[in-house]
Amino acid sequence: MPCPLEVPDGLMFGKWKYEMPNGSPVFIAFRSSTKKNVQYDDVPDYKDRLSLSENYTLSIKNARISDEKRFVCMLVTEDDVSEEPTIVKVFKQPSQPEILHQAKLLETEKLQMLGECVSRDSYPEGNVTWYRNGRALQPVDGVVVINLQKMVDRTTGLFTMTSSLQYMPTKEDVNAKFSCIVTYYGPSGQKTIQSEPVVFDVHYPTEKVTIQVLPQSSTIKEGDNITLKCSGNGNPPPQEFLFYIPGETEGIKSSDTYIMTDVRRNATGEYKCSLTDKSMMDSTTITVHYLDLQLTPSGEVTKQIGEALPVSCTISSSRNATVFWIKDNTRMQTSPSFSSLQYQDAGNYVCETTLQEVEGLRKRQTLKLIVEGKPQIKMTKKTNTNKMSKTIICHVEGFPKPAVQWTVTGSGSILNKTEETKYVNGKFSSKIVIAPEENVTLTCIAENELERTVTSMNVSAISIPEYDEPEDRGDDNSEKVNDQAKLIVGIVVGLLLVALIAGVVYWLYVKKSKTASKHVDKDLGNIEENKKLEENNHKSET
Repeated sequence: MPCPLEVPDGLMFGKWKYEMPNGSPVFIAFRSSTKKNVQYDDVPDYKDRLSLSENYTLSIKNARISDEKRFVCMLVTEDDVSEEPTIVKVFKQPSQPEILHQAKLLETEKLQMLGECVSRDSYPEGNVTWYRNGRALQPVDGVVVINLQKMVDRTTGLFTMTSSLQYMPTKEDVNAKFSCIVTYYGPSGQKTIQSEPVVFDVHYPTEKVTIQVLPQSSTIKEGDNITLKCSGNGNPPPQEFLFYIPGETEGIKSSDTYIMTDVRRNATGEYKCSLTDKSMMDSTTITVHYLDLQLTPSGEVTKQIGEALPVSCTISSSRNATVFWIKDNTRMQTSPSFSSLQYQDAGNYVCETTLQEVEGLRKRQTLKLIVEGKPQIKMTKKTNTNKMSKTIICHVEGFPKPAVQWTVTGSGSILNKTEETKYVNGKFSSKIVIAPEENVTLTCIAENELERTVTSMNVSAISIPEYDEPEDRGDDNSEKVNDQAKLIVGIVVGLLLVALIAGVVYWLYVKKSKTASKHVDKDLGNIEENKKLEENNHKSET
């Protein structure tokens, strides 16, 4: 504290004193202007805390609240005593306020103690204000009640401010930040210190319940698992509910979830949930989609060639279904229809259906169709280009696949072993290549589980010209008649070269043989008549 007086001429000494509340002085420091010595009075409050400079500036270290006094500087000459006071003000910044004794939770519609805001060691005393989300709370009867207390420490003289807040919360106070601010005075004016914000757990009753289906899918199909979840918007949320299931007259008490496994179509309906007191109900509708497929006939079916087979694929579903057919892994353009079964109709048929917009709902049934037939034979021949051999082909049709055997009656070399083509749609061919030295008879025997079929063909010697016949001709009798005629002409020509008389006799015999041959050709499938034909040929050769 500088001395407010100007040092006069003839100054003898200077003194500092302070005034007691009753006005009496207490001297604390003395300095002589002539001897330059300093003396401090024996005042306990200021022991070892004072310092007086040559210009009579008084310094007090380690300031205390008790230093807030009226100090006076005195300058003394032989003729006069001058005095000038200095008033000292002491300030102490309070500690940061804290919200103590915080409520564990707040319940709506209930006035309760939220907490106490405490700020310590302030001088002079400060003031406390409560804030919610940055806005000051004003007292409202029955809603906001604030009580401020100030206590002074007798030893230090410092103040402690304690402000309690009673508060009636609402749902809007969820996540609200409460804080308090201490306003105090310092040398430069008014200042504030704010506490750390506090968020309280606000409890409020449920006002609405909501039911939902998990997983959240637009479509539910038979076999799915469904979880119903019921929730309330209160805090804390309710833990038990009543679930109302179609077909059940009473609600089923459960936690917030109710699980249904492997649901069926009869689970379709309205589902509800409510609080356990049956209040505040919510509902939802569940549709369980289904898909049925009935294939008639199905499984393995065996039919005879030429028979009719009606096939139907009937669909029953909860919404429009797409149906398609597959045969042997190839999608068909139309549904199968069999008025007269053929071998190519055999195979594995699949009727498959899917439900539109319902993922994973697919049904299929299989028909394994077997078309059986007795062996059917057609024989053809042709002279090979080398003019040295002939190829005889036995065209076979039937299912199960017939086994083929060949027999040769007469003299001739079989040049190649029997070869078979691929078995497709109940048909295949077996062929041999032969170089007949004389007229021969070839017999093709086809046999399966249903029947044994035998057909023979006469083939002229390679040296005797004859016309080849197309392999696909269907008239086997005509082919065999031509073979017989050519054989007769060859024999007649040969005998005429030996003797005219023998030729005439032979011609008569051949004429008779021709008549018998035509009779045989009426039914080439007859085994006994083929044997007779072979015997006649043998006699003619003799």
